[in-house]
Amino acid sequence: MSQATLDDEDLFGEAASEMRSDVEAHLEATRAALPDVDAIWAVEADNTLGVLNALRSGLDPGDAEDHLRDAKKWYTMGERADAFEDAGDLEDEIEELEGIVTDLSEAREQVGELTSTIPELKSALEDADVDDVDDEDNEE
Repeated sequence: MSQATLDDEDLFGEAASEMRSDVEAHLEATRAALPDVDAIWAVEADNTLGVLNALRSGLDPGDAEDHLRDAKKWYTMGERADAFEDAGDLEDEIEELEGIVTDLSEAREQVGELTSTIPELKSALEDADVDDVDDEDNEE
């Protein structure tokens, strides 16, 4: 079938199909870019700061944010053009992935705050000689 024989409706249907495929590909890329569960759950380190730094790195959504943004962009264009016959599944998956990416980002920020607080707290406790006071109490 040549381009000359395609009418606007055929072209629009083809474009809508390609747009849906693009959204699905970006959603799949988003899932693939999410951190591995073990990077969050099974961190190992020699001390608390090491654990927090490993956890913070594990919580990085990385490229998942970019892929999700692209999926949302193409989904929004398709919705506004009324290009999708049934896009409920795409909308549901976008919402699910958006929730995960948001949770990752928020958790990463919280761990980042702890990462900066713990060394300060350690120094403050060392300055207060808490260990020395505890040793004196144990001698009695």
